Amino acid sequence: MSFSAIRLEEKQQAFAELREIKTLLAARGWFPGTSGNLSIRTGEFSPEQFAFAITASGKDKSVNTPSDYLLVDQSGQPIETTGLKPSAETLIHCEIYRLTGCGAIFHVHTVFNNLVSELYAERGSVPVDGVELIKAFNIWEEEAHIDIPILPNYAEIPRIAELVEGAIVPRIPGILLRKHGIYAWGANAFEAKRHLEAFEFLFEYAYRWALLKK
Repeated sequence: MSFSAIRLEEKQQAFAELREIKTLLAARGWFPGTSGNLSIRTGEFSPEQFAFAITASGKDKSVNTPSDYLLVDQSGQPIETTGLKPSAETLIHCEIYRLTGCGAIFHVHTVFNNLVSELYAERGSVPVDGVELIKAFNIWEEEAHIDIPILPNYAEIPRIAELVEGAIVPRIPGILLRKHGIYAWGANAFEAKRHLEAFEFLFEYAYRWALLKK
């Protein structure tokens, strides 16, 4: 695959989808400061070579500008001449795409995903039992149990990226970073958004339920 094969139409569509989801999630307060990052894969895919559109580093996500996104390759390097820098956590996106072949990845920082990641840090995963929103992940067993993996939040992003492969659970489309935030993915932007919303509901449930049991 040549990156020149990524059509202008595909690029514009990815940027438009990112703008729509960024605006929606920013209105919910899920990008405090300039935190969080969003990406959508473009063009053809193979684990060895792929490209995706991602939010640029250091941008206020409550504001839309012509320079909010850029295209990068499977190593997280820009594939077009640009003065923009990709998100500092682009390498984590690279690993998730490589390992899952998904179509979109959304990462947000919220109070509940931070609290629950610390609450269950020593366990290494957030347990959730029988909650209806588990079905958002296409898990249909009655009283289903899931464990949402938690990774340490190292300052060096490559150290985190190295752990992604061992943390991915095939039926759980997300990974938490301790006291940092959730990475949720899906086959496309619609599915990634559904998964992200379900995770955030489950994190609040898990935290409040833990308090009630004390």
